[in-house]
Amino acid sequence: MGEVWKNPLTPWRGDAEPAEAASDPWRDPGEVWRAKRASSVPMHKVGRLRYFWKAQGHGERTWNRLRYWPTRRRVLDIRGEYNPKILRREKTILDRRPIYWALSFLAILLAPLIVPGDLQSTLISAGTVFLIYAAINLCWTLIIGTAGIFSLATMAVVGAAAYGAAAMSVFYGWPWWTLPFVGAGIGLVFGVVIALPATRLDGFYYALLTLGLNELCRVYVVQSRTFGSATGGLYGADSFIPAGLSPFGELATGYYAAFALMLVALALFRFVHGKRLGRILRMAPEKREAFAQAVGINYRAARIQVFILSSAALGLIGGFYASYFRGASPSLFSFDAVLLGLAMLVIGGIGRSEGAVAGTFIVILIDKVFLSLGPIRLIVIGLIMLGVVLFLKNGLFGIKQQFRAWRNKKKSENRSSRAEKGGEMLPEEATETEDKDLIYARRFDKMQRDYLKTIVSERLIEEHQRNPLGQHSEPLERLLMYFRRQPQVDKYAITVIEPFKAYRIVALSGHRGVAPRLVEEKTYPTEAEAYHAVFLRRVQDLLEY
Repeated sequence: MGEVWKNPLTPWRGDAEPAEAASDPWRDPGEVWRAKRASSVPMHKVGRLRYFWKAQGHGERTWNRLRYWPTRRRVLDIRGEYNPKILRREKTILDRRPIYWALSFLAILLAPLIVPGDLQSTLISAGTVFLIYAAINLCWTLIIGTAGIFSLATMAVVGAAAYGAAAMSVFYGWPWWTLPFVGAGIGLVFGVVIALPATRLDGFYYALLTLGLNELCRVYVVQSRTFGSATGGLYGADSFIPAGLSPFGELATGYYAAFALMLVALALFRFVHGKRLGRILRMAPEKREAFAQAVGINYRAARIQVFILSSAALGLIGGFYASYFRGASPSLFSFDAVLLGLAMLVIGGIGRSEGAVAGTFIVILIDKVFLSLGPIRLIVIGLIMLGVVLFLKNGLFGIKQQFRAWRNKKKSENRSSRAEKGGEMLPEEATETEDKDLIYARRFDKMQRDYLKTIVSERLIEEHQRNPLGQHSEPLERLLMYFRRQPQVDKYAITVIEPFKAYRIVALSGHRGVAPRLVEEKTYPTEAEAYHAVFLRRVQDLLEY
C-alpha cells in the first residue's frame, strides 16, 4: 500500500506544486545496514593467541643487551616498543629459539641422571648414538641444504675416517686424542676428491656418483683382510673412556663426550650457515649461478668451500666414532645407514639445525629404543617420512610457517567472500591503506547504496520527472542528497548550449584546468528534462555499482 506525501511548503505558499503526491512506504535504513553488517560466512569465536610474551620496559635506565662474547651478536632478539593501550614501554622477544635450545641442552645434560636403573644401558647408549648422528646430520644438512650439493657420500667420509683412525691406533699405537685429528685429515682429503666432480655434475647424477662411492668403500672393507673381513670390522683402537670405570661411568663419559661433539657441530653449522658463506649461498640459491656471477659472487667456490669444511668435520666425527667404539665396522657404509640418515633430515627439515637434531632424535628413538618391534619399526620410520613428504613443507619445523600461510589464505578467502563488487575494501587493500578511516567510509557508503537501491521505484522516478527541482518526498530527497555528495571526478552535470533552448550532459573532470567531457550527443530542449536525464544516469550507475 502506498502513502501520501504532503508538501511542507503548502501552508506557507498556497501555490506550492504539488500539494501532495503518492509515495512509497517508508523503510528503515537500519534494517539494510544491520543485514549487511551480519556476515554470511560461518564465523567461530576463538580466543586471541598471544604470540609474544611482553616484559616490562627498562624505564629510564640504560638498556644493555646481553651479547655473545667477543662478538656483537645478541643472545636474544629483543625489541623495545611503546604500548599505547597501557601507556608503558615493553620488551618483546622476537626469536625464542635460543630459549628452546637452552632448555634442550639442559634436558640432555640431566637425562643420564634421571634414567631408571634397569634402562640405563639401553637409553644412555641410544642417547650417545643420537648425539653422534645428530652431529653427522648437522654437517650433512650443511652440504645438502646450505651448499645445495645432493651428496650421499656422508657416511662414506665418516666410515673412511673411522677406519683410518682405527688403523693408526691399532697398527701404530697412536693415542685416542689424535684419532679425531687423523679423521679430520682423511675427511679433508675425501672432501677435496669428492668435491671435484661437483663442479661438473649436479643433482641426480652427482647423487648416483656419491652413492656408488659409498658402496665401493663398503665392498672394499668387507673383502679386505686388513680391515677385518673375518672379524666383522677393525677393533682394538685406543679409547677416551678410562679403564676401571663403573658401567654407569663408562656410559656417562661416552654420553657427555658425544654431547660435546654435537655442540662443536652446532657451532660449525652456525659459523658456516649464519656467516658470509651461508649468506652468499642463500642469496644465490641453486639454479641461479648466472645471477650470482652478475653481482660478483663466486657461487661455485662458495659451495665447494662449504663441502670441504663439512667433510673435514665429518672426518673428525669419524675419528671420534673410532675412539668411542674402539674401532669401526662395515655397517658404516651400508645402504641402510644412508637411508636412515636421509630419513632423519627429511623428517626434521633440510637446511635447519633444529630439524637435523629433532629428526635424528625421532629416528634413533624408534630404531634403537623400540627394538621389540622388530622390522616393523623401519616401516614406522618409512611411514613417518612418507607423511612428512606428502603433507609438510621442509619437515616438522616447517609446520609453523606452513600453518601461518594456510591460515592467512583462509582469512583472505573468508574476508573476500564477504566483499562484493563496489563493496568494502578487500583485505589486501585494507592492509596497505594508511588512513583507516577510509575503510569505514567505504563500508558506510556500501551500506548506504544498498539501502538506496531498495527505495528506487517507478513512482519515485515519476515524482522527479514531474518536479526535478524544489521540494521532494523523503525517499527522493535522501537519494538526491547522496548524489550531490559524490566527488567531482566524473560527476554528471548539464551544460548550456543555447540559453532556454538546448542543454547537454557532461561529466566533470574534477581537476582544475581540465574541461568536462561530453557524455552524449543528445540535446534536451528544457532545463527540467536535462536534470531528469542526469538523474536517470545516476540511478542507473547506482543500480549497476
